[in-house]
Amino acid sequence: MTPIDLAWRKANPLPSADEGADKNSRGRIFAAGGSRTVPAALQLTAEAALRVGAGKVRMGTIEAAAIPIGIAMPECGVIGLPEGEDGEIGTAAAAAMMEQIETCQVFLFGPGMGGRSVADLTRNVIRRPREGLSILLDAAPLACAAGLEDIIAAHEGRVVLTPHHGELAYLTGRSEEEIAAEPEKAARDAASRFGAVVVLKHARTVIAAPDGQALVHDSDTPGLATGGSGDVLSGVIGGLLARGAPPLVAAGWGVWLHGAAGRAAAEQVGPIGFLARDLLRHLPRLLAV
Repeated sequence: MTPIDLAWRKANPLPSADEGADKNSRGRIFAAGGSRTVPAALQLTAEAALRVGAGKVRMGTIEAAAIPIGIAMPECGVIGLPEGEDGEIGTAAAAAMMEQIETCQVFLFGPGMGGRSVADLTRNVIRRPREGLSILLDAAPLACAAGLEDIIAAHEGRVVLTPHHGELAYLTGRSEEEIAAEPEKAARDAASRFGAVVVLKHARTVIAAPDGQALVHDSDTPGLATGGSGDVLSGVIGGLLARGAPPLVAAGWGVWLHGAAGRAAAEQVGPIGFLARDLLRHLPRLLAV
């Protein structure tokens, strides 16, 4: 595996932000997620995407949360989506979501969502590959990916999956102990099976691509194991995809930026006890390093 060190980052630079570029040239994201029990996770994701240079973000969430999140994030557009009986985005939201997906370069689906009720919705909204579209699946939509291998593979490597060990165990039928014992093999096998870039999140994060490439990043920041941290990571990767980074490069840089922001927050606040929102302010400076 290749470490995500300075040499890798120099060999795999992010797309430059030209002085004359406008917000549309830095990419448009449609980020859908949130639920009755976790209504504001999508706010972390959207801000993270903007902090790493995405041009425009539109959020889609349950009707009850749409206006409050829109007020909290005046930099973003927001649409309300139908809510199911379980408090998740309902299956009736598919048409409105697909309309938004048609206008963006990145569809980011899942932050703040739980349960398994979104399987049909996930299938419907990702079933149409389109040139220039990248997809990131997180949380509940990610957990529904089992059985969608052919649909995901049809996107020809433009899908990023971000499981932790428990989610990958659910997806693959392997135990968490097996995955922890051989994380590289588990990530590579999943990347091959789904035809997607897999970010296997842990203190030692493994990123695997369908072509067999694999990256690794070791974190020395236990404070990153906190609620909302993964929502920030999804936004960072999504923002870099929007800027035009290839999926493996966006994932590698995203994991590195997330870890570096954690170290910066730990220095300011303490090794544990900083919040996921504390990561956000460090991202622009880290991009300039």
